[in-house]
Amino acid sequence: MWNLPPGDSVLHLLSWVALAAQAMTAALAAGRRSMDWMGVCLLGAITALGGGTLRDVLLGHYPLAWVERPSYLLLTVLAPFVTIAMARWVHRLTTAFLVLDAVGLVVFTMTGCDIAGQMNVPFGIVIVAGMITGCAGGVLRDILCNDVPLLFRAELYASVSLLTGLIYASGPLLGLGSELWTALTFALGLSFRLLAIRYKWNMPRFVFTGEERG
Repeated sequence: MWNLPPGDSVLHLLSWVALAAQAMTAALAAGRRSMDWMGVCLLGAITALGGGTLRDVLLGHYPLAWVERPSYLLLTVLAPFVTIAMARWVHRLTTAFLVLDAVGLVVFTMTGCDIAGQMNVPFGIVIVAGMITGCAGGVLRDILCNDVPLLFRAELYASVSLLTGLIYASGPLLGLGSELWTALTFALGLSFRLLAIRYKWNMPRFVFTGEERG
């Protein structure tokens, strides 16, 4: 069994930032699809809360995070309106989208590991729970926007979540303070994702056209 210490104040603060960031990525994606304001709000909530909801259902962790803390739901509905108000001044929406998505990916991965660790599940399940929390919301956003999810088409994405989860869940073994380790994991995970975007680091691709047959 594997057990992480209870979530610290740094992770709690980062979780609020990540919820807003992911909701804002949804607003940007919805804007590119010319959705109405209701669609923007719904997509924001689904993107920000979808990964955690799926994790909780699979792990049997109840009540769901946004049911226990309705303020999470309120934040994910209001954050898209901030994006709408600021959109006219955002000249590089693609860059803003990728940076906000990277923040959400890293922080949600850590949050997922934290929740699973407190449930005393095996180490491997802790990592999987972190990846589900980090990646699933973005996948739902892209599917609802009729896009190929970033998880399947962009620079290192799931790999960033995996590495972030491994680093964060290994903290107790090194005997480091939880807040220090949380901040360090966030910095490393975010840097890795942004460097992957900047230098277009990719996993090897499988290409099959049918012409390979002898």
